[in-house]
Amino acid sequence: MQEPRSAGAMGADFPYTLKTMCYIEVFADGSVHWGGDDNTYHRALTGTSRLFAVWPGEWSSHLFAIDDLDQYARAFRIIHDEARTGLTDHEHQVRWSVSPHEQKPTASYISINLWLDCGCTIRDLETFASQMRQQKGWHIATSGGWGSSEDSTGRTYSMRARRKSLAT
Repeated sequence: MQEPRSAGAMGADFPYTLKTMCYIEVFADGSVHWGGDDNTYHRALTGTSRLFAVWPGEWSSHLFAIDDLDQYARAFRIIHDEARTGLTDHEHQVRWSVSPHEQKPTASYISINLWLDCGCTIRDLETFASQMRQQKGWHIATSGGWGSSEDSTGRTYSMRARRKSLAT
């Protein structure tokens, strides 16, 4: 019988958050649960259980041992990862304006252009949205598209936000 492959050996390249990834938690008494959350991470960290992932392929699936719990926690935002998100864990210096392409500026959610004057780079919209909600009370939409462009004035981010939350 083969041993599971090491997820830790792949480092940050392991697709922890892949939608089709199946997590299996095996406890010392032999019981098995599937799925994962913050509590799964903490149980694995304390040695109460072991965590595995099944990475499904087109013709076969592969079993991986989640042996780098820090990488797992960074991927699922359990612990902050500046390299992965591009965001320092600090109070961001942010400027924004309604996008000139916004066609309904009084709608609940509007398109905005945003600039980070603190030097951070947004690589993970969910982390940025969470930080903005904590820091400024903003509701940044994470279910839609977002993007960035760069010119001589710097990097501009385009995203959607709840209009009323920006007023606070």
